[in-house]
Amino acid sequence: MATCVLCRRVPRLRYLPGLRKDFTQAQRVLVQRVDETDDQEGKKEVLQHHEASPQAGYRLYYNPASYHSVWNSATSRSQTDNDEDECLSMLAPFFWQQSNRYSVNCSRHLSSSKNTLLDLAFDKSAKPVMPSVSLYNHKHIEPDVEVDTRAFLKCRPEYASMTLDLNKRPHPIKWEEAVVLLQKVTVLKGNMKPSDVSQFLVELSRLNPDRMPLVRSDQRFIMLLRYSVEHLHLFTLFQLLEVLQAFVWIDIPSSHTVLGLYEAELSHRADQMSLHQQFFAADLCRCIGRRVPQFLKHFYDSVHLHLGQMEVWELVQLLYIMGEGRECPKDMIRPVEQLLMLHLHQLHPEEVGTVCLGLFKSQTSISEAAATRIVDRAHSFVEEMSDFAIANVLKFLRFNYLYHRLWLEAMAQEVPRRAHRMGVQGLMHVALACSALHHRSDKILMAIAERVPSLVPHCRSKDSCKLLWAFGTLRFPPAQSPSLYPSLTEALRQRKAEFQRYPGHLLTGLLGLAFVSQFPEDLIALALSPEFVNIALKSRQLELKKDLFTLDRAVALELPQWTGPQLSCELREEVTEMMWKFAQSDVCQKAEVQEAETALQHLFGGEKFVCKRMILPHTRSIDLEVHLDSTGQPVPVNPSDTAVSSPENSSSKAPSHQGWDGMDIGVAITDELFAQLTSTKNNKEPLTPSATVKPPSLHRVQPDEGSSLFDTGLVLTSDLRDALIRPIRPSRPASAPQKSDSAVKLAIQVPSRNHYCYKSQQLLGLHVMKRRQLKLAGYRVVELSYHEWFPMLRKSRTEKLAYLHCKIYNSLS
Repeated sequence: MATCVLCRRVPRLRYLPGLRKDFTQAQRVLVQRVDETDDQEGKKEVLQHHEASPQAGYRLYYNPASYHSVWNSATSRSQTDNDEDECLSMLAPFFWQQSNRYSVNCSRHLSSSKNTLLDLAFDKSAKPVMPSVSLYNHKHIEPDVEVDTRAFLKCRPEYASMTLDLNKRPHPIKWEEAVVLLQKVTVLKGNMKPSDVSQFLVELSRLNPDRMPLVRSDQRFIMLLRYSVEHLHLFTLFQLLEVLQAFVWIDIPSSHTVLGLYEAELSHRADQMSLHQQFFAADLCRCIGRRVPQFLKHFYDSVHLHLGQMEVWELVQLLYIMGEGRECPKDMIRPVEQLLMLHLHQLHPEEVGTVCLGLFKSQTSISEAAATRIVDRAHSFVEEMSDFAIANVLKFLRFNYLYHRLWLEAMAQEVPRRAHRMGVQGLMHVALACSALHHRSDKILMAIAERVPSLVPHCRSKDSCKLLWAFGTLRFPPAQSPSLYPSLTEALRQRKAEFQRYPGHLLTGLLGLAFVSQFPEDLIALALSPEFVNIALKSRQLELKKDLFTLDRAVALELPQWTGPQLSCELREEVTEMMWKFAQSDVCQKAEVQEAETALQHLFGGEKFVCKRMILPHTRSIDLEVHLDSTGQPVPVNPSDTAVSSPENSSSKAPSHQGWDGMDIGVAITDELFAQLTSTKNNKEPLTPSATVKPPSLHRVQPDEGSSLFDTGLVLTSDLRDALIRPIRPSRPASAPQKSDSAVKLAIQVPSRNHYCYKSQQLLGLHVMKRRQLKLAGYRVVELSYHEWFPMLRKSRTEKLAYLHCKIYNSLS
């Protein structure tokens, strides 16, 4: 019985002129005509691909999780585009999400009657056991602002030859025509030719998007997908790309297993494609939302051979693809950087944003000079850039820890001007960049704080938590915007179910709140519950033990009435030991810490009076602990009283002199010494018993972070003078009992520049929280400020002792 197949002439791949010519030249296959009698309108000549020497088999990789497919909408896919740093902002560079892949051997000649691979792909009984989506209460969040993530393609007409314009859908067909096509699939079945399969898919892709869910759920469409896989190796290159383009308009889910087979076929034919054809194939996969690492490996190999001849638009598209693929081959980093510097002056505003996003997503580290030049270019036309492009530049700065003063000053003008129209994701990235760069700008923070509460319904858990972290790190006071913290905290409650999948987000948000003394007890109870702790500890993406420990101990100190769950002693001890080992190999070895420890030992009479340890291990930094009795005399610090103590402190021998008089405090404070301390001459000369020199008038030298950092003079005030001439108390017998309850415990801190906001003396949130909690633990905090102590490192020991003496005893008043 003769069967008629309804086909239409449709626009072919007009985005790829010359494809047929390139394909014909590259293809080493037998070409033959296809019977055209069944085509009522007369089909065009098509090419049927036959392997000259077909291989016995090849390896296909797929992700078992892809069997659990959710049909994506165009909107949800665009949201995924902006979700690039799910596992990046809190991790070391070059950490990627690992997929659980395994290989499947299959024959290149697939049979519709017996096909194990297709059975795996389409048989629901073959799905692995996975948690239900309902477990996470995964609800789609409507975007607050529509963002065109591919706006850069409008900058040049040349992009049309290697990309797909998502704004130009093919001319639509009616639903009745789609039904006829689906009926033909059931009639033809195994008699379909490769050209029929590709043509049916292309025709169905022209259906109105509102009707696409009906097609995707139709068993006849699923059958058509099966036959597309069966004919996959018979498709011409043109048909293969045509089908992939149809998948874009059909909105096939990126997790669909069939796409893994198409990636394998693309990889197999990569050598037959021209460079622009590979660009186009990679872009189609991007439009589908599918990551194709196998194909991209072949693509990068081809690109590497043509890097020297690439034009500016090809370079921008390459960086876009690298970003979406989350990888830049190491051997391409330097050539790409050189080519980027060559074409930098030609880049348009949106192209600069795309370049920054591509480098950020692919975690590509370029030189500081090159990164600075890119941001210089962005700054030259910052007012012309879209909000999306500006956010991308800030991501780039965040990744490189590059403090670009002119750009950040421009942000203080641009963000308040744009905030009212920006979406929550863009605002989150602005705030996160500021916190990563330790850049505190009240103009920027206030603009974000005023806008965010109205966007809470559009906040993902990621957005809320990272906003809380950013504002808490920069110590934005709750009173300055009363609705900010409560609204974001409520957003966490609304998205509570998401934390089962992303436990790190909840801990990030709660720590940001803790920095500003906000402790929502219901969310804390969730974060410290045994069930949540188990989920967090099993996370393969992030190491969350330290965050759990920090939250647990912060709650114990700041909420003494807390009766909720706590971490186990075993876990606390494990993390404490881990942190102390790291501190010993890092912070304890820093010159400024060692110099402070040595000077304090000289000042107080020996090692046993100074203990270098982590008083509060959960705050991730060390202190120099000193105990003084009620009269100001030093008391030995008992290592057994410390949670973690330095081995050298615990094994140090006690000095022979116990009393204050007997201590080796360097030199006696005399008029001669004081005169030399206040002299502008070199104080490193040995002290001599010369005649008393009248000191000049006292003045304070401003700290300097510039090249003259270590040339700063000693800060001398009336308080220092009083401390220096304080009479020495009579010694006390060493055997006199010490009253521990009357002792003053000092936590002497040696912060680094990274503990402060950039070029300021304002501490960041974690370190403010530490000082607050040290006071709750019964300590007096003595801070050897970075701006004061670092200049002292090049001064004489006498000056250091005088400075420490002043700092410590002024803290007792």
